[in-house]
Amino acid sequence: MTATDRSTELINAAAQAAADKLAHDIIAYDVSDVLSITDAFLLASAPNDRQVKSIVDEIEERLSKELGAKPVRREGDREARWVLLDYVDIVVHVQHSEERVFYALERLWKDCPEMELPEDAKATRGKAAAHAEETAAEQDGELH
Repeated sequence: MTATDRSTELINAAAQAAADKLAHDIIAYDVSDVLSITDAFLLASAPNDRQVKSIVDEIEERLSKELGAKPVRREGDREARWVLLDYVDIVVHVQHSEERVFYALERLWKDCPEMELPEDAKATRGKAAAHAEETAAEQDGELH
């Protein structure tokens, strides 16, 4: 099974909104084959709490205005270090760069297919993604 057209539409709009607010390391995974609760995850990060909140607000506003989608759950607002937006079809994680490196969600979902994102969103690859890839490579090397 693959992510639905609606999930892909939501992921692309959320990724573009995140990129417009200067999010880093934007990546999406199609998790529909391994999870029954959602089709896709979008991960994005920012260097400070204020920017995390700004990115989350932009994603929520854009998806509401353009696609009529509202999250069923929003968690992590108070600290703005890791905010989760649950749209049922997709789940958006916006993390402070330090949390992104520490939790390395990419490592958990690396076996899931990466979804194609708008060009603007793909251009914002930064340190967190590079660090996650290095860490995963090191751990893979240690396991073999």
